[in-house]
Amino acid sequence: MARATKLLDQILRGGADANIPFSGMVQLLKRLGFQERIKGSHHIFFRDGVAEILNLQPHSGKGKPYPGETGPECYN
Repeated sequence: MARATKLLDQILRGGADANIPFSGMVQLLKRLGFQERIKGSHHIFFRDGVAEILNLQPHSGKGKPYPGETGPECYN
């Protein structure tokens, strides 16, 4: 649980979005109640009560950043 809390804190600070391990991001989103749909290399996450979807793509073991898309406010 401490690892998930540390990762969430890192995301909410927003300083290291490109250095977040993809597998950790997937696990965190699932813990937060998001459902995952995979289409090709894109992992699409959605949850009731959250209007925006999260579209993540792995890149060298990290989450590929998508500038201008939904950010940390989705995790609150």
